Amino acid sequence: MPNFSKHIFVCGNQRVDGHSRGCCDPTGRGDLQRAFKARLAQSGVQASVRANKSGCLDQCEHGPTVVVYPDGVWYGAVSISDVGEIVESHIVGDRPVERLRLADGCVNTPQCMHRTSRSS
Repeated sequence: MPNFSKHIFVCGNQRVDGHSRGCCDPTGRGDLQRAFKARLAQSGVQASVRANKSGCLDQCEHGPTVVVYPDGVWYGAVSISDVGEIVESHIVGDRPVERLRLADGCVNTPQCMHRTSRSS
């Protein structure tokens, strides 16, 4: 089997209702990750692109969050209705979806204006 050309990591972290940092998968069902897997299959790229459910990506205030590697493109506030656009534009067409893309200054930095707390 050839190596995967891209990996999509979909945050599946859960927190109690009302947590100050939010929660990427409040139902715990992994619906967003399953939607990515289904769309990859529909697009015919499931053999070369993997969609994995991940643990906390520590971008909770931007959730639900998704990151595509090796591109290092982070997406925030991703909904199931965005999955098709991400797969077709970014994964198939190599054009990241700018409207969902997190600014570099908001990824892995305590200074992001969206951060309400650094506690988990």
